[in-house]
Amino acid sequence: MTMDDLRLDLLGSPAAAGLARTLLCQRLRKWGHSALLDDVLLVASELLTNAAEATPGEQIRLRLGRNAKGVFLGVWDSSPLRPYAKPVLFLTGEDLDATDETFDHGGGWGLPLIRALATACGVQHDERGGKWVWATFDART
Repeated sequence: MTMDDLRLDLLGSPAAAGLARTLLCQRLRKWGHSALLDDVLLVASELLTNAAEATPGEQIRLRLGRNAKGVFLGVWDSSPLRPYAKPVLFLTGEDLDATDETFDHGGGWGLPLIRALATACGVQHDERGGKWVWATFDART
């Protein structure tokens, strides 16, 4: 980590991802990594939403760093439970449930999306408690 890394302590809430995206966007542009912007912002949103859902009302942490290869994004939460992905399936319009009660409750698809966008990703237990879920992105020219 370097002096100009972005370090945010946030409250586990739906607002966390929006606030973080604004600050991530500014930092990535400052670093000259605009080409990574969309992928990093989408992955950050997924990771922060997962952390907020795992630990509502508790502290979550976001770290964004860079090196010669690209950028590193990590999100910490205090839950010991590892995230899991639903199996990737081919869906048709009939498979989707868009009733008022279930609309936008189709979670579990973010991790395959993260795997597709990031160069590498994973989960690491924090010896002080909780876990870091992370992703790296190689710089694009």
